Amino acid sequence: MEPGKTIVGFIGLGVMGQSMAGHILDAGYKLHVYTRTKQRGENIISKGAVWEETVSGLSAKCDVIITIVGFPADVEEVYLGEGGILNHAQKGTIVIDMTTSSPDLAVTIDEKAKEKGIESLDAPVSGGDVGAQNATLSIMVGGDKNIFDKVSPLFEVMGKNIVLQGKPGSGQHTKMANQIAIAAGMVAVCEAIAYAKKSGLDPNTVLKSIGAGAAGSWSLNNLGPRMIAENFEPGFYIKHFIKDMKIAATSSSRMGLETPGLDLALSLYEKMAEMGYENDGTQGLLKLFK
Repeated sequence: MEPGKTIVGFIGLGVMGQSMAGHILDAGYKLHVYTRTKQRGENIISKGAVWEETVSGLSAKCDVIITIVGFPADVEEVYLGEGGILNHAQKGTIVIDMTTSSPDLAVTIDEKAKEKGIESLDAPVSGGDVGAQNATLSIMVGGDKNIFDKVSPLFEVMGKNIVLQGKPGSGQHTKMANQIAIAAGMVAVCEAIAYAKKSGLDPNTVLKSIGAGAAGSWSLNNLGPRMIAENFEPGFYIKHFIKDMKIAATSSSRMGLETPGLDLALSLYEKMAEMGYENDGTQGLLKLFK
């Protein structure tokens, strides 16, 4: 994967994708982009990315295609639809889905890709908008090691903690474990901040103590200050977190695993969506505790 020679296609320029694609362009790769709303691509196009009008058009021109879209249904359409990647990419193309999606769908995409001489990796990420902006994302990868090694230079311009977890679908299973850990943790962070306020403490001062102790976590230290400032702008949408938790719950149930912490968090976030807050950042859960 050499900058200046490798043509990278990037599909999905949302909160995360915009920064991730920007790092690839800044690293010197030739970049073609597509997103449903062209306006989202104007900034990166102005910096030298090539706009493609269709997924099929992008797919036919690129050596590596990266996707980070919204929901599993979007992933399925982008890869398996009539105008999708696998019907238009050339043999030898490498496709990397970085959406948080279904492990089963990742396996299906890999199987269909191989039938067409295309290589596939599932590589969801963690780190939110801050990790995407700073190129410090954790990248969890499922697929063949030879392909992983080949595209590692691309992963390295987007993230820092990059781990091949195993066979196709393993990246998505790892991301489910990540989301399960975050889910119950977010409830705890909200309860802690609400408790600090209710007891008359300055929650910012409280964070200085507990954020550096055993209670410290990425959510507490990065989203806690946003909660206190009542900044509920999305680094990661509630609606997308609900999607992730539902995938995790379904996968857990299939394996016969009980997840009471996940179930509680999912029920609270679904209540937020019912109240009209699905486009808030996940830190918006604090509203339920006020």
